[in-house]
Amino acid sequence: MVHSENIDADTIYETDALIAEDIDTYLEAHQHKTMLRFITCGSVDDGKSTLIGRLLYDSKMIFEDQLATLEADSKKVGTQGQEIDFALLVDGLAAEREQGITIDVAYRFFATEKRKFIVADTPGHEQYTRNMVTGASTADLAVILIDARQGILTQTRRHSYLAHLIGIKHLVVAVNKMDLVGYDQAVYDDIIADYTAFAKEIGIEAFTPMPISGLAGDNITSKSDNTPWYKGPALVEHLENVEVMVTANQARPLRMAVQWVNRPNLDFRGFSGQISGGTVKPGDPVRILPSGKTSTVKRIVTFDGDLDEAVAGQSVTLTLADEIDCSRGDVVAAVDAPPQVADQFETTIVWMDESELLPGRSYWMKIGTQFVSATVQPPKYQVNVNNMEQLAAKTLDLNGIGVAEIATDRPIIFEPYADNRDLGGFILIDKISNATVAAGMLHFCLRRSQNVHWQDVDIDRAAHALQKRQEPRVVWFTGLSGSGKSTIANMVEKRLYALGKHSFLLDGDNVRHGLNKDLGFTDVDRVENIRRIGEVAKLMADAGLIVLTAFISPFRAERQLVRSMLPNDEFIEIFVDTPLSVAEERDVKGLYKKARAGELKNFTGIDSDYEIPENAEMRIDTTKMSPEEAAEIIVDKIVGSWSYTI
Repeated sequence: MVHSENIDADTIYETDALIAEDIDTYLEAHQHKTMLRFITCGSVDDGKSTLIGRLLYDSKMIFEDQLATLEADSKKVGTQGQEIDFALLVDGLAAEREQGITIDVAYRFFATEKRKFIVADTPGHEQYTRNMVTGASTADLAVILIDARQGILTQTRRHSYLAHLIGIKHLVVAVNKMDLVGYDQAVYDDIIADYTAFAKEIGIEAFTPMPISGLAGDNITSKSDNTPWYKGPALVEHLENVEVMVTANQARPLRMAVQWVNRPNLDFRGFSGQISGGTVKPGDPVRILPSGKTSTVKRIVTFDGDLDEAVAGQSVTLTLADEIDCSRGDVVAAVDAPPQVADQFETTIVWMDESELLPGRSYWMKIGTQFVSATVQPPKYQVNVNNMEQLAAKTLDLNGIGVAEIATDRPIIFEPYADNRDLGGFILIDKISNATVAAGMLHFCLRRSQNVHWQDVDIDRAAHALQKRQEPRVVWFTGLSGSGKSTIANMVEKRLYALGKHSFLLDGDNVRHGLNKDLGFTDVDRVENIRRIGEVAKLMADAGLIVLTAFISPFRAERQLVRSMLPNDEFIEIFVDTPLSVAEERDVKGLYKKARAGELKNFTGIDSDYEIPENAEMRIDTTKMSPEEAAEIIVDKIVGSWSYTI
């Protein structure tokens, strides 16, 4: 023990100052290290979690209590002659530890003297492919592991294709578990030769191969004596030296998607967001999209003070020299190299939902800070990841990958995904469940989206309505076949006609004789059926008409789509609520009898679902109300609040 009386006070002060200086120097250096995001991927049991656990262990990123817990857990599960099962560092879910598999994406942080890292351990099972896509979406590099005993498997191909598709530029093909094949160079060479041939098929131009053992630590943090024939770098050395995406993006034109309009007081108005490409300085000319207005940057504001320059990867607030309309979803761009604006695209879609894609259905589309409504056309083809064959497809199932066209309800700012992930990558969200159902990449806009424009007309919908002295309406009758929709709708139109109102009835059976003659009764065809009717009903409402529609329209999403096409209060949903047993007793057309006999497939209520309205403006219980009574109530609802004289 050192006694305090033997230490000079000045020495203590100087020592403390040196320690503080060393800490400040370390923190300063650590703060300015570049960050590499990477993923591990491959098939089940290829050793992804073990590799990450080894990286965390060797980089001293494990606390003592974590290490004690890890050693105790390792004894429970048993290891291959090792004291520690490194995979347990990453497999945090109880289900993962029990089954010995990775289910969710696990993110872990570690650092070396040269660089900081965030690594995502992605699942190997096919059913969790969507989780792999999530982890890969922000990665600079992918480590594709291959079990030396197994060689290239289906998931190796699938994950390699997805990593390439998502635009990961740096690929490491790590042949793992070399210790279990005696570090045999011939085994390694054969696997790399097979992978090279496969990589050429899917367009991968370059990758870095290396033999490793995640469990034994060979070629992880340093070169291994067990593979003297391997002349390449160790994994960590390679990770420390590859170019990160942010650095590459700095050489591109300025792009900043506006996330928030910062207006703390009347004297300040700035536009906040993360710069995804290029650099910006005060005085630089910029263009705001989609408006196309131009201005110059006045200040670059941050929490720590104004900057003389901001680069890709930084989050800042820009103030402009001019008062320009700019809001969330807009993009601040280089004035002479702006991104494109369009509303129709060719895309690649990775379907991530248990329920299949329904072409024609409207989904929410989130691309950067933009949030729009989008519809997907039937896929041009689906990709077989085993052999890259392009297969004919009408839809996409879970984990399906296909090329399809997408149309948005308004123009969006975009760049091809290959050039800009932020303005080229998107997700699709189900409007009813709010579940993310797909991820996708924009390739290019369709030429017709650039050539078709809205034509201004002098007689607008308000003028049409005024001429007819009525307010436009779309009265949407929905319910099971035989519920009485058409009967009630017909009576409503007769009453409106008697009142001198201008109306038109669109009936489900009638439109299938012409407009929708080409459609069947699958879910996809039902979606398209209602989409077309919605568009026609909207045009009729624009003409000032009261449009009555009588369709089963079994899906909430499509009814909501039509509602979203119209101004507030112009869409009236009427649920003709008739129990299935009552509708089946009526069976005027004999359809239920055929459906029960198996002669009529996809019949609503029998082998196809009907989604009951949750927020209909009216509910008509036909077991308690006659069609005449229902019609009278509905007409009063339609015209009762009008300011026009009836």
